[in-house]
Amino acid sequence: MNITELQQSLRQLRLGGMAAVLETRLRQAQAEPMAPIDLLSCLVSDELTRRSDRLLDRRRKEAGFRDANRTLDNFDFGFNPKMNRSLVFDLATCRFIERREDALLLGPGGTGKSHLGQAIGHAAILQGHRVLYREAHVLLEELADAVAEGRRKKYMAELTMVPLLIIDDFGMRKLPLTAAEDLLEIVMRRYERASTLLTSSRVVEDWGKLLGDTAAVGAMLDRLLHHGHVLKCGPRSWRTKTAATTE
Repeated sequence: MNITELQQSLRQLRLGGMAAVLETRLRQAQAEPMAPIDLLSCLVSDELTRRSDRLLDRRRKEAGFRDANRTLDNFDFGFNPKMNRSLVFDLATCRFIERREDALLLGPGGTGKSHLGQAIGHAAILQGHRVLYREAHVLLEELADAVAEGRRKKYMAELTMVPLLIIDDFGMRKLPLTAAEDLLEIVMRRYERASTLLTSSRVVEDWGKLLGDTAAVGAMLDRLLHHGHVLKCGPRSWRTKTAATTE
């Protein structure tokens, strides 16, 4: 069996990582030289790395982040120095996901809530968790589409099972009349089963008026806050700073 045939066989065995580097590793083994066990070890490592990278890519795509590059590495904590950095990094360890706890990121618009929410989502994926990111109005639109297409039960089951659901920009746009009922059901289904991270520029006292159902909002907050972590973002806004520097 020559190299080309061996590569084809490896791909048939779904060992594409090995196939891709086989020729390079064989040349390395001849040049160094390498013991057979070291060559095999390198090939197996190459395959595992490729599979890990592909899994991360799939999970990032599945998450549906709005901004693919929002990580903690490029977040400027110095802009709002009073922000609770310790809580941010504690959330990024994802222990709250393992404990099936929730998180609320609250503060004025432009203070980094969406950035931090997505950054925590990226951290969760790196630590092996599945994540689903949706802006609040998009989540409810998808649920409405699922209802219209007769697959509401399946869609709600998917929302219930994902280890981390990030609901971003709650209160930024007008929501449908069923929003309070739908969001309460999502939160209730996930309560103590999986983690929900919600960001909002609206203070929680306004949520009842926003959704038009004070009782539903109260029940939703009871569950989110029972095992919840609250991060207050701000007060300075990046958007205000950007607007000022461009004038």
